[in-house]
Amino acid sequence: MAEHRYEPHEIERKWQEIWERERTWEVSNDVDGAPRSYVLEMLPYPSGEPHMGHLKNYSVGDAVAHFRRRNGMRVLHPMGYDAFGLPAENNAIKTGKHPRVATEESIASFQRQFRSWGISIDWSREFGTHEPRYYRWTQWIFLQLFERGLAYRKEAAVNWCPKDATVLANEQVIDGHCERCGTAVELRQLEQWFFRITDYADRLLDDLETIDWPQNVVTMQRNWIGRSEGAEVTFSEAETGRDYSVFTTRPDTLFGATFFVMAPEHPDVLRLAAGTEHEAAVREYVNTVLTESREERADTDRKKTGVPLGRSVINPVNGEKIPMYVADYVLMEYGTGAIMAVPGHDERDFDFATEFGLEIRQVVDGGPDAELPYSGDGPLINSAPEFDGIHNRDALERIVDWLDREGKGHRSINYRLRDWLLSRQRYWGCPIPIVYCAEHGMVPVPEDQLPVELPDIQDYAPQGKSPLAAAEDWVNTTCPVCGGPARRETDTMDTFVDSSWYFLRYTDANNDEAAWDKKVLDSWTPVNQYVGGVEHAILHLMYARFFVKALADLGLMEAQEPFKALFTQGMITRDGAKMSKSKGNMISPAPYVERYGADTARSYILFIGPPDQDADWNDEGVEGVHRFLARLWRLGTDVAEQTGQQALLGPLEVPEGDDLELMRKAHWAIDKVTNDMAGRFAFNTAISAVMELVNEAYRRRDNVSSGTLHFATATAASLVFPFAPHTAADVYERLTGDRVWETPWPDADLSLLERDVVQVVVQVNGKLRDRVEASTTATKEELEELARSRPNVLAHIDGKQVVKVIVVPSKLVNFVVR
Repeated sequence: MAEHRYEPHEIERKWQEIWERERTWEVSNDVDGAPRSYVLEMLPYPSGEPHMGHLKNYSVGDAVAHFRRRNGMRVLHPMGYDAFGLPAENNAIKTGKHPRVATEESIASFQRQFRSWGISIDWSREFGTHEPRYYRWTQWIFLQLFERGLAYRKEAAVNWCPKDATVLANEQVIDGHCERCGTAVELRQLEQWFFRITDYADRLLDDLETIDWPQNVVTMQRNWIGRSEGAEVTFSEAETGRDYSVFTTRPDTLFGATFFVMAPEHPDVLRLAAGTEHEAAVREYVNTVLTESREERADTDRKKTGVPLGRSVINPVNGEKIPMYVADYVLMEYGTGAIMAVPGHDERDFDFATEFGLEIRQVVDGGPDAELPYSGDGPLINSAPEFDGIHNRDALERIVDWLDREGKGHRSINYRLRDWLLSRQRYWGCPIPIVYCAEHGMVPVPEDQLPVELPDIQDYAPQGKSPLAAAEDWVNTTCPVCGGPARRETDTMDTFVDSSWYFLRYTDANNDEAAWDKKVLDSWTPVNQYVGGVEHAILHLMYARFFVKALADLGLMEAQEPFKALFTQGMITRDGAKMSKSKGNMISPAPYVERYGADTARSYILFIGPPDQDADWNDEGVEGVHRFLARLWRLGTDVAEQTGQQALLGPLEVPEGDDLELMRKAHWAIDKVTNDMAGRFAFNTAISAVMELVNEAYRRRDNVSSGTLHFATATAASLVFPFAPHTAADVYERLTGDRVWETPWPDADLSLLERDVVQVVVQVNGKLRDRVEASTTATKEELEELARSRPNVLAHIDGKQVVKVIVVPSKLVNFVVR
């Protein structure tokens, strides 16, 4: 056979031009009988250049999309860019370019690389979330939620990043530091916008049972929602009468509360300390605590720290005045951010009371041998005459009933989940469509005036308040109600607002009259397969679930969940370390695509290991995959020269001998790749199976008919198409004249997988001693006799007593000897 040179760049350019010219991957919204499948990867932040994580993410999604198309589905596989927010703005500040310029330059880079990778995107639906045609509808959704009380504004103690000069949601604070820049977070009191996600806590929890998500992600969402049952009890500040509620699962221990502790993040901590001798100490303590991790603060063995607030509250069950403290072991996300401290029955409270010399009172009797703190059950003591002597579990119910009658408490369900803080004091974000009028107060912008466009300003650097406040021509407007002077809201929305509904817009991306047509949206949603990183397990996924449920309640869509199935990919590491810009170990796909071609880069990143696990990048492995694809292409070219373009052989036309063995290998590969693709996304073993088929075809190519070799080679190209689409398309067309993506996924002839002869493992006391070939119809007696005849087996059983022989037909013979 003549020597042919594999030129991946020429091949890839050829097919990419065809796909672009013919708009191959576009799918219409027309209703027909074909089943639909919505395959989507999480949209990227366009800040800088694509990295290996992007290549893996979109290679996984593309493989799924190709497989489903060829199994008879109409697949929606769109693309967009999460273009607003801190990542894009910080990139602009770093480059010295206006955020819009820097963002659109980055988007252009992403577009070039995605196209060079040959990702099968429906480009007709593409958008960036920074485009007015998109965020017009973000603002519209905000107004729908606002009108129904799901978007509201209030003063709150918020997490403030001094470097980024903006508010952060609780979920964006990692171990007391900004998740973006790593700066220690401070606490501030500001008027902020919130979404009332807590109204959906139960549904967000219960509906986790209805979706096919990785268990670790489901567990993280459950823990973040954090549902628990108990009672809410009201304590009143002694000096002012201001009420403070606590949530407790142990109201039976209320009589043992001897002090009161507030979380450093509690919105009233700084107010309580203001103007007192404790103000400076409290402020210093609060800002110090915010740099600590939740794990550190929850460590029961850690020495307890805190600061007195110099104030006290009244215990509602006995009227006792107890002192107030702020302490780091109390977390704002649990309950109300304040606790009644019962040192006689809680280990952390006990340690704190011991450290600060506070009273420790036992109110549940654990018997003479019980040590404090006692967390078990028993009769109440030191409580009140009507409760003492009653078992604490029975007393618990009676105490809650008493609190309810007296208006001092009630049964309650608590959630760790907090309302979503969406205000950002940054320039580069979606404007909040609200104006403030002296006469009419807070007024929503009418829908026919949307979008409220983000103005171009020159000074967009963080300033401690929104840079938009300086854009007076933009800020000053008229009231939609009275036409009088009004001022626009200058905060912008958290970028997670943009990414909480983008997947809905893809279904009807070019609709200028509405965010979507409901019939169109309902025909595509929920997303059948979502692909992305586990780092978004809480933030993005929780917010998207909330949006979908709220929009469904408004009658705007039918689906109750955004993503029916979720696949979370593992990270690509370098020398065992996570890639990051700060470590200087980032790998760009571009040099590898330039050197080896996109098919090699795509195939290697899926071949490197199970896609849901982390994998270490290795340049030698890239070379190996490149050699495999080159070998397939050369084999396909050689066979095409021999046979010309022809239809594939059917299995019944295959003779015996090497032809039968190669045909069997081809159908084994079909079966293997199909199962790996359909069930568990085991792309690495699927690619390995195609490699085995190509190697088998090379070994037998001089001993098989041209028809069999043609079938095996074309089958290999067909199976590798989801991973290496350009090379596969080229080989398949050379051999058959057909376009592989237009042909159905191949079916395995299972009759060819049934072998007359199998290899049987022979063990002695569970240790492998030999292997024998036997007929698939051999009896247990025949298998035992065959195994006994093997010299290595005889050497290990000779002179010993065979106490048992275990025979598994077609698989194993094990002699148990002593």
